[in-house]
Amino acid sequence: MPSPFTVSLLNWYYEHARSLPWRGRTDSYAIWVSEIMLQQTRVETVIPYFERWMKRFPTVRALAQASQQEVLAAWEGLGYYSRARNLHRAAQIVVERYGGELPADAAELQRLPGIGRYTAGAIASIAFGRDEAALDGNIRRVLARVFNVTEPARSPAGERRLWELAVENLPPGRAGDYNQAIMDLGAVVCTPRAPACPACPIQQLCEAYRLGIQEERPVKLPKEPTPHYTVTAAVIEQGDAVLITQRPQNGLLGGLWEFPGGKIEPGEDFQTCLKREIREELGAAIQVGEPFGVYEHAYTHFRVTLHAYRCRLEAGSQPQAVQVQDWRWVPRSELHAYPMGKIDRQISDRLVQSGAAA
Repeated sequence: MPSPFTVSLLNWYYEHARSLPWRGRTDSYAIWVSEIMLQQTRVETVIPYFERWMKRFPTVRALAQASQQEVLAAWEGLGYYSRARNLHRAAQIVVERYGGELPADAAELQRLPGIGRYTAGAIASIAFGRDEAALDGNIRRVLARVFNVTEPARSPAGERRLWELAVENLPPGRAGDYNQAIMDLGAVVCTPRAPACPACPIQQLCEAYRLGIQEERPVKLPKEPTPHYTVTAAVIEQGDAVLITQRPQNGLLGGLWEFPGGKIEPGEDFQTCLKREIREELGAAIQVGEPFGVYEHAYTHFRVTLHAYRCRLEAGSQPQAVQVQDWRWVPRSELHAYPMGKIDRQISDRLVQSGAAA
């Protein structure tokens, strides 16, 4: 017998479910792609990426056969690029190991790169009708408020309690609707700030609302100070071409292209830092010229301020892939074809607009 919470939730969902491009599809691949894109990313941001992705890579096999650079280019701007690399590798495994058909079992799904317990539960329940619970940020918030979970949501005890609640209230045979219903409620009603409690279908069942502490749930762990780094980048020019380097596969922005540079070390000025970084990364010597802009960006766990400079190689100096995966001289007009992170794309766009080197 479904709980009063589940009954009220599903009744609301069947009347108010959001219309989303991956909803109502029987294609498990499309549901998988949407769930990966939705990790740590808002629905309104994901929708255009999802629609372009499905046109570019309409099947698991199409994705598996694509190059990593094609995949990263299609993902550019969505962030958290390990998701794209894992999705690409997982597609290759699905073709090699499962004949191009995504497995329906949640435990089997978790064997694929980039699929953890939450994503496996979402795919198994939505795409295959399996009785599996899910637990994303929206679901955590709703459950923490309705059942007044006092442990921090991201702590081991809080995580354990929230999974218990998600499973306890799951209605057999309707797990996919149940998971999507809680996601929708958290996205449009039970929002992080200023939740619309008067419009909530489960207001009378919500312990946090009854106690007037809905803004205090879920309980959060103390936030660590966000580190801030000052970094440099060299726009190394040779006629109409500019030198870009490819980041190592593992780590932040793996496989993307960038303008070489790095963090300022104690006692360094920008020019000294650039010369050291280019020597370490490319085994080359440069002359540092005029500034080419200051760029800011916030990543998940840190912020950066990047100072770019136009540069030229010293006479006779030849780049080598010392601490980079690859390097290339690329005409300005072709920079758009190389997938980049946000700051490097800003530099690239400005470089294209600025015309020939000064």
